Amino acid sequence: MEFTKMHGIGNDYVYVNCLDTKLDNPSETAVRVSDRHFGIGSDGLILIKPSDKADFYMEMYNADGSQGKMCGNGIRCVGKYVYDNGLTDKTELSIETLSGIKYLTLNVVDGKVDTVRVNMGEPVLDPGLVPVNIDADVVKEYPITIGGKEYRITCVSMGNPHCIVYVDNVDDFPIETIGPLFENNPVFPERVNTEFVKVIDRDTLQMRVWERGSGETLACGTGACATAVATILNGLCNDTVTVKLLGGELKITWDRSHNIVYMEGPARTVFTGTMDLD
Repeated sequence: MEFTKMHGIGNDYVYVNCLDTKLDNPSETAVRVSDRHFGIGSDGLILIKPSDKADFYMEMYNADGSQGKMCGNGIRCVGKYVYDNGLTDKTELSIETLSGIKYLTLNVVDGKVDTVRVNMGEPVLDPGLVPVNIDADVVKEYPITIGGKEYRITCVSMGNPHCIVYVDNVDDFPIETIGPLFENNPVFPERVNTEFVKVIDRDTLQMRVWERGSGETLACGTGACATAVATILNGLCNDTVTVKLLGGELKITWDRSHNIVYMEGPARTVFTGTMDLD
């Protein structure tokens, strides 16, 4: 299997061109390639496939083999992959995902994609669609007890479920202990990605993320979008904000007049190679 390892601010995936070939057992392959000791090492696997609805189709799998619907950092790298490898000469792309078609604007520098702006679509606030089993119109600063401690959560879907929690100290937060308790709490029927967030000022947020199926990652694009939306809903930041993650920064804008969220950030190629799957 020929592959390319890429990352968006440290959120790394193994990318495989499946436009003309088929990869058998992608879920099993995702587990193998993601292993950081016996595999390539990544947060998951992304397949680039043909689409009859958009320019390309992005199929993603988490490190545990479960299939994901959408990855904000991953889709930026898909844009870079198809342009840098000559699969398209367009700088405005449509990418089909399980959470709908997303639209990309590629910023090309010296013939290679440097940064990508993604129209992430509308944020979903309806608890039944996030989904979260809480009887409310919008889950905003809702009290919930996790691990014997009360947290206040705000829930948003950006094509996948997110739970945003505000904390005083992000750096020292025990995410490896608390993250799995959020992920697997029965109030989240499809599990959940959890963002632990500190508001630095009205233009800047700091966050760490525990992703369902992958654990803590250096960045999560949909999580940064959900965090921005939640923080705007709570009146704590402006409509355009810089989100600081372990792997770098993303610029997030919620255009509330059109109810569209935009994400902008870098995409990088790490290396290419071949892996024996036999």
